[in-house]
Amino acid sequence: MMAFYKHGNEMLPERRGVFSSVFKYPDQSEPSLRVIRRGRRFGRISGRRLLFWVFSLAVLFSIFLAVFGLKMLFHGKLESGFLSFKEVQEESSLGSDGAEKPKRKPPRPHFFPCEVRFRVSVEDLVEPKDFTNFAQFSLGYVEREEKNSLSHPLVPRFGGHQTLEEREKSFHARNQTIHCGFVKGPIGFPSNGFDLDEKDQTYMRACTVAVSSCIFGSSDFLRRPTSTLISDYSKKNVCFVMFVDEQTLSKLSMEGNIPDDRGHIGLWKIVVVRNLPYKDMRKTGKVPKFLSHRLFPSSRYSIWLDSKMRLNTDPMLIIEYFLWRTGSEYAISNHYTRHCVWEEMFLKALLLSEPILQWQIYFHAFGSMRLTVLHHVIN
Repeated sequence: MMAFYKHGNEMLPERRGVFSSVFKYPDQSEPSLRVIRRGRRFGRISGRRLLFWVFSLAVLFSIFLAVFGLKMLFHGKLESGFLSFKEVQEESSLGSDGAEKPKRKPPRPHFFPCEVRFRVSVEDLVEPKDFTNFAQFSLGYVEREEKNSLSHPLVPRFGGHQTLEEREKSFHARNQTIHCGFVKGPIGFPSNGFDLDEKDQTYMRACTVAVSSCIFGSSDFLRRPTSTLISDYSKKNVCFVMFVDEQTLSKLSMEGNIPDDRGHIGLWKIVVVRNLPYKDMRKTGKVPKFLSHRLFPSSRYSIWLDSKMRLNTDPMLIIEYFLWRTGSEYAISNHYTRHCVWEEMFLKALLLSEPILQWQIYFHAFGSMRLTVLHHVIN
């Protein structure tokens, strides 16, 4: 509705609401107009608040519907709680064929080394005179297998062909001849693998204490022993031998690790193995790991070091702590996560289907151990 009010000598229009036009007071003064306009302003404010609360409820209802609607949609894949945004993206990113993306592996747990109280120096070390709790016996090894019958031909292999009866007898500590790797085929047949240079064999035959490791298939990088922590006595009297294949040697040379004139890289004596006996590098790595008494026939003690570890302790201190101090002949490090010997034996038996040494099951039970200290008592 339209009304007019006088401003000076002119009549100007004024827009009024329904309230002011219907309820007309006889003496409508300026304060009454202010009251009417203020009430109209309060009405506008109340309307804004109402719209705000309606919008807020709508947003909350949308969130509630989205969360519980997705929960009903993927109820078979939820264990508890709500779906995270990442899970919703994974569900929506599935292809039309329904193939799920490969899940990421969980992060590896971190473990810390155990405290081992070694002696401070090797100067006062005294080797025990004898170990009375060890059985003394002599072993011979099958060096060559002759031609087999034409009706049952056998393919020559590194571990030879051991019968079940021979295998059963090999578990007894007594004088006998057993299959223990490095078995040659009949005359005229090619080598069965793990060929070493004659100079390297001569070097290893003279070792009385050996520390050995291996890298095959360039599967790892070379970790040198910490020279400052190795005594002068061990540097002169202990053989540090790293077995590698030609592929690994080539990679080491590209990385700048070139053997010197004596064939050493740091303390490691690099021994190149040609004609690997197995295609699986893990199986080939078991040869120097388990057959150290064949590779170092004159060695009284041997330490096997995993290629992923670095030697930070004098090897003579390791032998004193684990063997001499406890009167033991064999010491292994406990695995971080696997502690059952029989489970480990079963896993290794599946991995190595071909026997490569005389006590296959016994040694395979410790296949995942990182550090092995062995006292050679077989003559």
